[in-house]
Amino acid sequence: QVQVVESGGGLVQPGGSLRLSCAASGRTLSRYVMGWFRQAPGKEREFVATIRWSGDNIYYANSVKGRFTVSVDNNKNTVYLQMDNLKPEDAAVYSCVVIDRGREVSEGQGTQVIVSS
Repeated sequence: QVQVVESGGGLVQPGGSLRLSCAASGRTLSRYVMGWFRQAPGKEREFVATIRWSGDNIYYANSVKGRFTVSVDNNKNTVYLQMDNLKPEDAAVYSCVVIDRGREVSEGQGTQVIVSS
């Protein structure tokens, strides 16, 4: 079973940047797709981005395309989400999700992102 732990959230001003990390542990990580999702208070959980451990099959939500970049470091078993030009509507709890053949099999506790001046 794969376990993931997110980190890197915090308070940032509009227009600022943050980099979230998702450290994964477990066997045969390469078979999984890694996803980032977010949920703001009172709102539905929202897809943000996905990537395979091979570094391909990258997809972004339209709301973050051009501002967020997802990447992997296989040496560190870590997935990153670089978030630039942050907007107040990006504020949410961001979670890292392990996806196996279209099914979510593991999720971290999440890391909170606050975008405010």
